[in-house]
Amino acid sequence: MDSRDVDQAVAEMLRVLTPYQSADWRCPAGTLDWSCWQTAAHVAHDLLAYAGQLAARPDSAYLPFDLVVRADASPRDLLRVAAGAGRLLSSALATADSSARAWHWGPTDPSGFAALGVNETLVHTYDITEGLGIRWQPPESLCRAVLTRLFPHAPAGDPVQVLLWSTGRADLPGRPRPTSWVLKAAIG
Repeated sequence: MDSRDVDQAVAEMLRVLTPYQSADWRCPAGTLDWSCWQTAAHVAHDLLAYAGQLAARPDSAYLPFDLVVRADASPRDLLRVAAGAGRLLSSALATADSSARAWHWGPTDPSGFAALGVNETLVHTYDITEGLGIRWQPPESLCRAVLTRLFPHAPAGDPVQVLLWSTGRADLPGRPRPTSWVLKAAIG
């Protein structure tokens, strides 16, 4: 996975949520304890954190910084922050050598950070759409790529449903819904 996948995921988030930026985003985001507003801020935070990791390349921990979105930020503002953080991650990915490694629970390559960013964007956009009552499913091709990179032992099946199941958001026949999961981004 690479910068183009992050660009596609963030563009999809903006496409599906922008028409609803005047809605009340204080409602719960799907089954999460967070509101839709908090969930969008979380997406932006993670995209920025992944960009920072890849740019600074720490080898044993996350950089000690956080993105703080002002409490008075509107959903429109949140989407702009997420778009900016997505562009920063995309830029970091586009300029990183494939041999670069940075910390995400072990040494992680640029492809791993791209997959992490896409995963966060897709599953949390799903959470927000659930909270706002929007019928939406993440793009199949991106779900397939995330599963291949982050969930190598996921069961076969429809990539969208398997990704949602793998992250505790959907049921799969004959399988208990996961309540926790580990993203296999680190290599080696």
